[in-house]
Amino acid sequence: MIVMRKIIEIDEELCDGCGNCVIACAEGAIQIIDGKAKVIADKYCDGLGACIGDCPQDALKIIEREADDFDEEAVEELLKQQKEVKKEAEPVGCGCPSTTISTFPTANDTSCDCANKPAIHSSGGASSLGHWPVQIKLVPAGAPFLKDSNLVIAADCVPVAYPTFHADFLKGNTVMIGCPKFDNADENVKKLSQVFKVSGIKSITAVIMEVPCCSAMPMIIKKALEKAGVDIPYKEVVVSYRGELLS
Repeated sequence: MIVMRKIIEIDEELCDGCGNCVIACAEGAIQIIDGKAKVIADKYCDGLGACIGDCPQDALKIIEREADDFDEEAVEELLKQQKEVKKEAEPVGCGCPSTTISTFPTANDTSCDCANKPAIHSSGGASSLGHWPVQIKLVPAGAPFLKDSNLVIAADCVPVAYPTFHADFLKGNTVMIGCPKFDNADENVKKLSQVFKVSGIKSITAVIMEVPCCSAMPMIIKKALEKAGVDIPYKEVVVSYRGELLS
């Protein structure tokens, strides 16, 4: 029901995306989307302003306008969903190196002296991979390397077929890989939707093979975007099994 009431307004020009207000909002009504704090739906905001004092940029204020009435039941359901996402984002405690979150220097990282020493191979090429893990099923939705990143989602045959995958697709980007044929599609939709909800992804590039089974990857990504309820710039690239760019 639409009513006249107090609600939080966020000035995106002032907001620097620090996330303090997200932590301060007990109802989970605020999220960082595209690098800016946003009230995801009026019904989740109680308008009391507990988040205001935590904003270093004074980007939040209470205004009075027509809005959906505050819905406590909807908030409870939202917090339940966010708790599940947070649990999903926690690293697996088995100690397996495949599940350990890591970031490391890349060929294009000049932020410190050690960043100038990425992995160098005998061919003279340098790795542009800056994080681990990379498998869709292993990357936690809240992994720090995903935050505000340009995300490449590649079919796992692509890096084998395309000879300059690192230079053309990885440089400056994060990556998640998977097999649209053999992975569980529903699980990948769920994982990617969580990533899209919480990580502020700036853009998505799907890189797939020309083979028919790879056509499922774009569908998985689009379903995840719909499930997450976010609008993220998206493009597709198709690679032939001989390593040529087809589109």
